[in-house]
Amino acid sequence: MFGRGTIATLYGWALEKAGHEVEFYVRPGRAATLGSLVDLQIRDGRARRGAAVVQHWPITLREELTARHDYDLIVLSVNHDQLDNAIGFLSPRVGDATVLMFGNVWAEPSAVVSRLPGDQVVWAFPGGGGGFTGSTLRGGVLKNIFMGFCEGSNRTERYQTVRALFKDAGFSVSEQPDFRTWLWIHFIMDAGLLTQGLAVGGQARLVASREAVKQSVLLVREMIPLVQARGGTPGRGAALISRVPAELLGFLLHRLLAGKNLYSFIMEEVERTGHMTRESAGLYARDVLAEARRIGFPMPRLASLETVFAL
Repeated sequence: MFGRGTIATLYGWALEKAGHEVEFYVRPGRAATLGSLVDLQIRDGRARRGAAVVQHWPITLREELTARHDYDLIVLSVNHDQLDNAIGFLSPRVGDATVLMFGNVWAEPSAVVSRLPGDQVVWAFPGGGGGFTGSTLRGGVLKNIFMGFCEGSNRTERYQTVRALFKDAGFSVSEQPDFRTWLWIHFIMDAGLLTQGLAVGGQARLVASREAVKQSVLLVREMIPLVQARGGTPGRGAALISRVPAELLGFLLHRLLAGKNLYSFIMEEVERTGHMTRESAGLYARDVLAEARRIGFPMPRLASLETVFAL
């Protein structure tokens, strides 16, 4: 696992429990700071009703990664704005390992991984989250993860191996034939929800307000044509967002976000652990608006909220 972030730790734990050997690469000097134990207070969506897990989990941290390693899989799950540096570090050290791109991107996927061996790259997206407070991780994983084909790079035996890895660990895999567009749609959905959350003073206030959730739907609706303008091909889900009355979609989304379910629990933990600052939450909207302005695409609704997410 590249880094000991939230997603790396959640899925590293799940994969180790499924019988795999898992290690975490961290920057030199970080091992002493992070320690060799994680206190898990999470919920596991693979179990019925998202069973609670409370566990002191010993982990293995490594501060060195050379091209002579014998790892089968390197899981890269850093924020999209950190990918360039991470890939620059990994590119001469990949060896024969499969590299799992396990997160979101807003740039062209092929450009993001251009410095890696194309036939060793697999794309997927996690269904989990939360945050750390010291050595304590609060959050959870959903049963589902997403995988798909990104410009042919996933049509390999490595893709099937990673898919089997997650399924054998108890996860369900939803496969998307156009993962490039799927990632971009997910990105603008995050941008809409996080921006509106900043506008109303936090995600807790967002999920408490049906009107605020409706406004986030309108933000996403405005962004969908931008995905098309960039060459994406939004599918039925995007068409649903574009055509169904925002009042109805806001009502349904509000029910999901405000309900007592595993997804809402994870979002509560993200906010409670302080991982959705203005800088991190606003990054999505800043990137979307910057791209819209670069290609001359009007984005009046998002631009009107720029003061809440600008640095």
